Amino acid sequence: MVSGGTYGTEDIVHGGGYLRAILILLITPVLWSLPTAFMLGELSSALPEEGGFYAWVRRGMGPFWGFQEAWLSLAASVFDMAIYPTLFVVYLSRLFPYFAEGHHGLMVALAVVVVCAGLNIAGVRVVAETSIWLFFVLSAPFLIAMGFALWKHGAFSGAASPVSGTDVGILTGILVAMWNYMGWDNASTIATEVQNPQRTYPRALVVAVTIVAVSYILPIAAMSVTGIPSSAWETGSWADLAAMVAGPWLRVLLVIGGMCSAFGMFNALVMSYSRLPLAMAQDGLLPSFFGRKARRTRAPWVAILALAIGWALCLGLGFERLVTIDILVYGSSLVLEFAALIALRLREPDLPRPFRVPGGLAGAVAVGVCPALMLGFSVMRGEEEHILGMSSLNFGLLVVAAGAVLYGLRLLAGPVTRPQEQLASDSLS
Repeated sequence: MVSGGTYGTEDIVHGGGYLRAILILLITPVLWSLPTAFMLGELSSALPEEGGFYAWVRRGMGPFWGFQEAWLSLAASVFDMAIYPTLFVVYLSRLFPYFAEGHHGLMVALAVVVVCAGLNIAGVRVVAETSIWLFFVLSAPFLIAMGFALWKHGAFSGAASPVSGTDVGILTGILVAMWNYMGWDNASTIATEVQNPQRTYPRALVVAVTIVAVSYILPIAAMSVTGIPSSAWETGSWADLAAMVAGPWLRVLLVIGGMCSAFGMFNALVMSYSRLPLAMAQDGLLPSFFGRKARRTRAPWVAILALAIGWALCLGLGFERLVTIDILVYGSSLVLEFAALIALRLREPDLPRPFRVPGGLAGAVAVGVCPALMLGFSVMRGEEEHILGMSSLNFGLLVVAAGAVLYGLRLLAGPVTRPQEQLASDSLS
């Protein structure tokens, strides 16, 4: 749910050069991922509930903020989920330029959405096992590329190399790194379907942060010794760079791996995001039909289909624009999760916490400082990108504000009461 391998890191190298790209990829998990992992380790071990981060914010801060958390997460998912079919088509087009013409690529991207929705309706275990095997498959070509890159140390110094047609700055590179390292909280929404979540989540998060960082840094570090200029890097260019160091056969493997990466990420995230409408329906914040599950697999099929329609509508916005809006909206939901960590420490100090952020209340406050500061990069970049005739920043602010409006409309339909609470009330009366 966080990483589909080294794919998607090309713009970091283009924007900052090799050395700064490696530094960005080293520092970002320390300032962005580890604090988030600590926060999630405490909350997921203390409250392993359906809906994950939505349930935490609602319990710690009330139904209004719980609704905002769910709204921001779902809104961010609309842009985030459009990125993976987009990358799938980008890599496919490296082998078959036909799919870069007209609406051919869009049709392929829609097919990715439809297939992944079907796999998720088939159940959690199918998604999990598919994602694990895809990770190993897509990591293999990078190991091969690293070996050839080290063997051809300095081979391309001074040689004519392909130059990217894009102009990506270091700010965009930092945002892409943040995107590559975000999404840890998505695993929390399926806590009720995980064995021994109190022990599993904290250990898995720390190990995963390390694995992801290594999978990003080592291949880029190996390519840096070949002499290929950083200007040759652009979205999807891993395949062309692999061909330079090893030959066309590795280019084919990297393209196939890139497609597997995009498919696997999208497939896993459908599982996470679809549990939000389910939990909100169970809490009375959405119509009850969003809580319907498939009889055999118990998958929330109505939520999956509804979200798939929203994701499909954002296909074609472009990688950089999608990343900018995604981080801006997702970052707002992440701030609420850190606020819930503090609120629950104050409101429920005796809540059993198998894993606890060290440092007491001060530690709980301090752990959210760096992620909040890093969100400033998304605000700066949001003023440069545009969508629907306005800056991405203003568009993102409108999306954030829409959550309060939607909650107000929900209140007009009646008080926000969980169905089980309503049943208890009717029984008493």
